[in-house]
Amino acid sequence: MLRTRLWMGALLILLAAGVLRLDPEPYYPLWLALLTLLSVLAVVELRRLLPHHQRPPLAVVLPATLAVLLANWPAHLPETPQGLGPDPWRHVSGVLAAAALAAFLAEMAVFREPGNSVVRIALGVWVVVYLGLLPSFVAQLRWSDGDDRRGVACLALALFVPKCCDIGAYFTGRLLGRHKMTPVLSPKKTWEGLAGGLAAAVLTALLLNRFLVGRRPALADDWRAVGFGLTVGAAGVLGDLAESLVKRDCQRKDASQIMPGFGGVLDVIDAVLFAAPVAYWWLA
Repeated sequence: MLRTRLWMGALLILLAAGVLRLDPEPYYPLWLALLTLLSVLAVVELRRLLPHHQRPPLAVVLPATLAVLLANWPAHLPETPQGLGPDPWRHVSGVLAAAALAAFLAEMAVFREPGNSVVRIALGVWVVVYLGLLPSFVAQLRWSDGDDRRGVACLALALFVPKCCDIGAYFTGRLLGRHKMTPVLSPKKTWEGLAGGLAAAVLTALLLNRFLVGRRPALADDWRAVGFGLTVGAAGVLGDLAESLVKRDCQRKDASQIMPGFGGVLDVIDAVLFAAPVAYWWLA
């Protein structure tokens, strides 16, 4: 089942990259539609993992998460009024602050007796940060330097490197794995698998940087590509472990069974969520 999940995740990203290459600039409606769909499914999955009495209201966290993602677009559109400013992070941070206020207001409106209000507020803000703010870093790469071709290359690096690290770690761990890396969070992960995964991440970064963009590589040289592969691959591993922590704490094996034998959306995007800010730091 794990092998199916890994290959299906890679296939979904490959198809997404092909679609994104045809997306009309600067609006990128297909990119927006893809992020919106994944966000809706991921928010529903993550909320269902939580104990019933601790779940933040779906009517708050879902619109708030979508609003944070949508806030990435206005600064890049030619019709945007100048008063809104050219900095996309100003919009994202403003909407994120509004989401935090909304989490408080929602609990204030229904509060009757002491219980789990503070927990629901905290979890509501966490959901929006995890599934709204972190994906914003990869969303912003679509407009990298105002160059459509470079934007595609940056997205390919940010998406493929952590997923190829995941695949490389799986197969290396199966073949050579002897020493457990995280016996409690993820018993099947090994240090040998980690080494193989990072090697796959570095190789993927080198190949994509050399051959995907052509005359203008997204990373200036091979040494930067190696650094990108190591750091983004490692961040992806941590993202996978972070989701394992959530599932184990909630006593669930998979985020959902939206596709039998495959798992849920969170099981596919967990590595990318943690890798996105690191990739943005290298590429933006």
